[in-house]
Amino acid sequence: MPRLRDKVAVITGAGSGLGRQASRLFAAEGARVVVMDILGDRAEETVKLVTDDGGVAVAVQADTTQEDDVARTVETALSEFGKLDIMWANAGIVSRGGVPSVLGGEQLAFQDFPLADFHKVMAVNLVGPFLCAKHAVPPMRAAGGGVILMTSSAASLAAYHSISPYMATKSGVNGLVRGLSLDLGKFGIRVNAIAPTHGMSPNFLMEQGSPVVGQSYEEVAGPWDPKISPIPLKLNRPPSLLDNAHAALFLVSDESAYMSGVVLPATDGGTLSRVAMQFPEDLPEPPA
Repeated sequence: MPRLRDKVAVITGAGSGLGRQASRLFAAEGARVVVMDILGDRAEETVKLVTDDGGVAVAVQADTTQEDDVARTVETALSEFGKLDIMWANAGIVSRGGVPSVLGGEQLAFQDFPLADFHKVMAVNLVGPFLCAKHAVPPMRAAGGGVILMTSSAASLAAYHSISPYMATKSGVNGLVRGLSLDLGKFGIRVNAIAPTHGMSPNFLMEQGSPVVGQSYEEVAGPWDPKISPIPLKLNRPPSLLDNAHAALFLVSDESAYMSGVVLPATDGGTLSRVAMQFPEDLPEPPA
């Protein structure tokens, strides 16, 4: 039986990357999906992919930082499908500067970080999830339960260069998840987050409106060689968007019915478990 049979899901930031991949996966598992994105054409493209696969979806052009937009998106779920079972606050942006060594990154000293950019990343990455949760609660309470999922990041658990404002927002998401799991549990509402490490889209670091890549950083980097990958888990393929989408699917499905307040490192592969030191055993060919 499909894992999300008869469920209705809102996914924000679903016009590209993980949100697009998850929209297709959730629909394939039986969900009716409200595809929300700040770029309407991208949302429509995702809906076409879903419907071409035989799924059901509608597009909403909306900004998660605007309360009226979030309320309108929830109302779309209710008017089109009659209920709301799953709210996934997935939309996010990296803070100004990015990771300098990665595509789209730039050198920006922390003391030069513009206040306006700090407010922007806070609005999208923390205010957005707050608003999504706020407006999901009333219909979920009325129905006797539901699932709120948020997209956190490995950057909420370990440091990356030059993105401390972004890290602060994702750490805030983790706190929001823990607090809401306590506050909303009595209504049968579960609240969790995934914290991707690998397998995310280059679109995340590209300018808004750039062509949708549809693959992970690791997939677009070229031929995959697990021997030279820094990921401790050695598999014969790179991590993908679908790996993260499957982790999200688990957390919104009834298979995780007793999980709440959890931040799951979705595509860690052991990366966050290791120390920063390098040992001879870390080389592609360990000494005999």
